[in-house]
Amino acid sequence: MSQESPTFSPLYRQIKALILQALEAGEWRPGQAIPSEQELAARFNVSQGTVRKAIDEMAADNLLVRKQGKGTFVASHNDPRALFRFLRLVPVDGDLSPPQSMPLDCWRAKAGQEASRMLAIEPGAPIIIVRRLLKFAARPVVIDEIYLPGEVFQGLSAETLQGWNGSLYSLFETRFGVRMIRAQERIRAVAADRGAAEALSVQEGTPLLSVERVTYTYGDKPVEWRRGLYSTAEHFYLNELN
Repeated sequence: MSQESPTFSPLYRQIKALILQALEAGEWRPGQAIPSEQELAARFNVSQGTVRKAIDEMAADNLLVRKQGKGTFVASHNDPRALFRFLRLVPVDGDLSPPQSMPLDCWRAKAGQEASRMLAIEPGAPIIIVRRLLKFAARPVVIDEIYLPGEVFQGLSAETLQGWNGSLYSLFETRFGVRMIRAQERIRAVAADRGAAEALSVQEGTPLLSVERVTYTYGDKPVEWRRGLYSTAEHFYLNELN
């Protein structure tokens, strides 16, 4: 009987995994400085070069942020530069002013088959559903329906959303300790139905972008499923590939 050969992992990747474990355990919070390369090298009994390579890769993954002369910090959604990492809709005129998030509704429900599959929870598990409108320069551009696992976001309410001055992801990070690490999106063109047309102030039948996203936190755990409709009359979807 043949046996699979063990998978080799470079040493710097092993150090990266250990740093990720520390982040997941909350040893260093978003926005907080992590120990120096020298301190981490001593902690893990490896060279500084190995630690540096691990940190370089984590910075490229937007998990850590290097600040010249200050050190390396855990990336945070409270950093204004993080806003357009997940929000890829950019005004044609190039104005990257933060959009206005307007919560429309927030209610509790039980996960159906699709929500349970997307969030990797049991059917019937508690979920929270949020409907919100994003406005750019006072014009409605995005209507979102967002599904969240109820156990992770206990206490989230319409009042919480209305009282928060910032992005949803900064709220999730600050109030619930949930940091969004990566997302997977599926995009297609659709025609605006009556509800979307009213919300986005467009004609029924207007072409829209349908963006379905599943967002993951540490440990590749899905913590958000959202379905959004984007008006692209004055915006385009920007994606950088490298």
